[in-house]
Amino acid sequence: MGLFGRKDWNVIAIIFERHDLFTVNGNRGRGAAAVAIRDGAKSHSRTLFWAVFDQKRAFLEGAPGPAQQQIRPETLKHLQRDLPKLKTVQEILSALEKGTLDKAARQLDWDGYPKPKAAES
Repeated sequence: MGLFGRKDWNVIAIIFERHDLFTVNGNRGRGAAAVAIRDGAKSHSRTLFWAVFDQKRAFLEGAPGPAQQQIRPETLKHLQRDLPKLKTVQEILSALEKGTLDKAARQLDWDGYPKPKAAES
């Protein structure tokens, strides 16, 4: 929460593009706009996981999104565990916190993507 209890949130959504590619979308919002941004991330059909952070990078809330069935449960757990420390997420949060951007999106650089199955001979 910001000054006098007003919301000032950075909302991160991990978006499913394909099994070996996810996108990190970040938005900064204040007050009612912050709630609307969070609710949009929660309900987006391709959201794998969404999270809300304050301006000091404290995790406030988060949960799997509607697209969680697109990936294996182990992959989702790995993503959820790693989310706050992922370099791509940290870079987007940093830009949002500085106020240089109020929206940002980048391809997730992550070593937890499922490995392709070996071709059968």
